[in-house]
Parts: sequence; structure tokens; C-alpha cells
Amino acid sequence: MLLYKIFIDPFVQMGAAPDLLVQTLWEGLVAGVLYALIALGFVLIFKASGVFNFAQGIMVVFGALTLVGIYEILVRWGISQENVAAFVALGLTIGVMFLLAFGVERIVLKPLVNQPDIILFMATFGLTYFLIGFGEYVFGGSSKIMIADQLYLPKGFIDLKILGGVVSLQKIDIAAAVIASVMVTGLALFFSKTRIGRALRAVADSHKAALSVGISLDQIWVIVWFASGLVALVTGIMWGARSEVSFALEVIALRALPVLILGGFTSIPGAIVGGLIIGVGEKLGDFYWGGLLGRGIESWLAYFIALVFLLFRPQGLFGEKIIERV
Repeated sequence: MLLYKIFIDPFVQMGAAPDLLVQTLWEGLVAGVLYALIALGFVLIFKASGVFNFAQGIMVVFGALTLVGIYEILVRWGISQENVAAFVALGLTIGVMFLLAFGVERIVLKPLVNQPDIILFMATFGLTYFLIGFGEYVFGGSSKIMIADQLYLPKGFIDLKILGGVVSLQKIDIAAAVIASVMVTGLALFFSKTRIGRALRAVADSHKAALSVGISLDQIWVIVWFASGLVALVTGIMWGARSEVSFALEVIALRALPVLILGGFTSIPGAIVGGLIIGVGEKLGDFYWGGLLGRGIESWLAYFIALVFLLFRPQGLFGEKIIERV
């Protein structure tokens, strides 16, 4: 009976209500694209420095809070047109993310060139808690409402008749999927087809070798951290528009860890594929197996999948297999 409920009954339900299956797949697709966007920020910095950036999660929160905070200041200063204030705030926030990237390079990374990876990793821990404290000091610890309407992000639903039923698609989810897909594709092409992309791969292989051929670590790290900051900002806007802006978004950002394990820490296509697998897997698991395994399955299923991959393919689907000769 248990085997039937695990292996047979969910597929019977899928065939009996295909419209619910499509609805679940769509929600998983949207979540997966946003996970991929978060994972992309981790991948970019890992490719440039060879270290996992623990601060990426708080950068998502910091970018979103900065946008909302600057918008509120501009409104208090008398900018009556909310849409104008929102886009001015967006431009200023992009500038803040560049200053953050420049500051990280100058204050954190530059003094640690050629240090062991664990030193750089611990430095990102320090950056995380600095941004948490600084963010709470400047913006407070309470939740904020994302300025979705002022940025012309759509709201409402689109109902589609599919397979004899109705599938409801949130317009903000459609916008999030499109924007995230365009951004992931654009960054993937930029870092794979341009001179900066080749320099980034050289820096990831060896700091000393990159310096010896004239590659500027300063410029590469600023560019990569700025790109990662933009990714974090877009992620914060999209997640905030779907719920709210709070420090809880940091936890959501760390859900990208299983995505990185599946796709590989150095692969941009891997971040995309891993994000889709995790997003769709979470939604299908919660909807069809949640009643049997508990409704909290969505919070741990991704990590279980990642554990399986670590056992059988630790480098991920698209990661490079490292062979050490003794």
C-alpha cells in the first residue's frame, strides 16, 4: 500500500487532473528561474575568485531594501510623481551596488590576493554580518513593501483554459520569468563570449598566472561583484514583489545552494538547469507527495536531491571533474 501511494498514486492524480499538473509545473518553473538567478550570482563570484560568496543572500536583501529606502526618501523630499521617484531610486540603487562592489574589492579582496580560499570564504562571512548590521541600522528591521506598481510591474492574473481546466498565471510571475531569463542569458553570453569572460576564467584558475599575463584583478573583481550585485538587486525586486522585502529573503537566497550542487559551482548553464530541476521538483513533491511525506517537504526536498548528487556526481551536472594525481 505504501509503495502504491509513493510510486503509483501521484501519477494517477496527474493523469486525472492535468490542469493541476500544468499549474504546479508553471509555479515550479517560475521558482526555478528565480533560483537560477540567485545561483548565477554565486557562480559569477566563484568563477572569479574560486570561493563561495556567503554574502550573496544578504546582497539580495540589501539591494531591495536600498531601492525601497531611497524611494521613500525621494518621496519625502517632494517628488510627487511616484513612477519618476521609483526609477530615480532604481538608478541610484544601481550606483550603490557599484560602490559596494568597489568597496568590497578595495577593502576586502585586494588585501587577500593569493591567500587560501578559506580566508576569502571567511571574509564573505564578515561581509554578510556587516551588511546585516548596516542594513538594520539604516533601514530598520521591519518588513517593507516593494514598489512594484511604481516600477510598472504587472499585477493580477491571467486565466488560461488548458486540458479541460483553468490554469491561473500571476502576471508578476510571468514578468519575473521573462526578466530573469533575459538577464541569465545576457550574462551567460557576456561572460562566455567576451574578453572579460576569458579573463574571468583565467583569474579563477590562478591569481598569480592572471597577474603574470597582465590581467587586472582589481577590474575583474569589481566587474564581477557589480554584476553579482545587479543580479541580487533584480532577485530582490522580483521576490519582494511576490511577497515583501525583509531579511527573511536571505534564507530564500541560500536555497540556491542545492542549485549550485546540481549544476556545478562554475557553470552558468548549470545554474539554469539546476534551478529548474529544484524549482519544479519542490512544487511537484509538495503537491503530490506532501500529503504522504508531510507538507514541509518543500523545505528539505532540494537538499535531499543535492545530497544524492554529492554522493554520485559531486562536481554537478556541468561542473568539471577534478582528478588529482598522487
